[in-house]
Amino acid sequence: MKRISGITLVGLLCLVSLAFGQSDREGTDDYPGISRVPGYYINDYSTVPFDSVTFQVTKDGQKSEQQVAGHVIKIHYSIKQDTPATSMLQVIRNYQYEAESEGGEVLDDSKGDNWYNTTLRLTRGGKEIWILVAARGDNHSLTIVERQATQREVTIDAASMASGLNADGKVSLYGIYFDTAKSDLKPESEPTLAEIAKMLKAIPTMNVAIVGHTDMAGDLAADISLSQARAQSVITVLVAKYGIEMSRLTPFGSGAYAPVASNKTAEGRAKNRRIELVEITTR
Repeated sequence: MKRISGITLVGLLCLVSLAFGQSDREGTDDYPGISRVPGYYINDYSTVPFDSVTFQVTKDGQKSEQQVAGHVIKIHYSIKQDTPATSMLQVIRNYQYEAESEGGEVLDDSKGDNWYNTTLRLTRGGKEIWILVAARGDNHSLTIVERQATQREVTIDAASMASGLNADGKVSLYGIYFDTAKSDLKPESEPTLAEIAKMLKAIPTMNVAIVGHTDMAGDLAADISLSQARAQSVITVLVAKYGIEMSRLTPFGSGAYAPVASNKTAEGRAKNRRIELVEITTR
C-alpha cells in the first residue's frame, strides 16, 4: 500500500476544509424574499426571538438613531474563492433594489474608507421589517429585525388609564416614543397622547404628574435631565394641542432610578423606557 506523507495528508485536509468552507453553514438559509449577491456563501448565522437593534436613519439631511425591537436575525456572507470581487457599492445596491422592489425604502446610506452601510425598511404581510446591510471589503452582513410590539407597548385607552390610576395611583404608558437621547415626541405617539387628553377631559378634577423614565444604558445624571425634558414635551403637547390646563400637569424626571425590570437585557431596558401618569391627590 502506498503511504501518504504527513505533508500530503495535511494538504488534503486543507483542501477538504476549503471545499466545505465554500458552502453555507449547515442549517442556514437566506432571509425569505431577500436574494443574496451571487458568489457568496453563509459562514455565520444567528437568531434571537426578541432583542433590540440600533439603526441609523437620515431624514432631511440629519442623521439619528432608531432602536427597533423584535425577532433579530443576523447573516454573515463571505465571498467564495476564485469569485470575481464585488464592490461594496454593488452589494449595497443589490439589497436596496431588493427592498425597493417590494415597496420598501432606503432610510440611510453611509460609507467610509473600507465600509458601506445602508438601512432599509419594508412591510411584508403586515409585518414591519428593518434591515441593516454592512459591507466590509469582500464580506458583508445583514442584521434583520422583524419588528414586534411587546404587550406593554400596545396603546391603552382612556378608560384603562383611569382604571389603573384609580386602582394603583399610577399607570405606565409604552405608546409614547422618542428618538434615542432626544426629547422630541415622535408622530406615532399621537394615539396615546389623545387618550391621555380624553381621560383628563372626562375627569376634570384629576391632576397628574407626567413622569419620565429611562433605561440604565447612558449617563445617570444626563438621564435625569432627559427624562424631565421628555415629561415636559408630553405636557407641552397636552396643553397646546388638546387644551388641558397647565395647572393640572406636573413634569418629573426619574431617569433610571425606578426600573420595572432588569437593565441587563434588551427586553428589560425596553420596559424601563416609559412615561408614567401618577395621580396627584391632596387631603
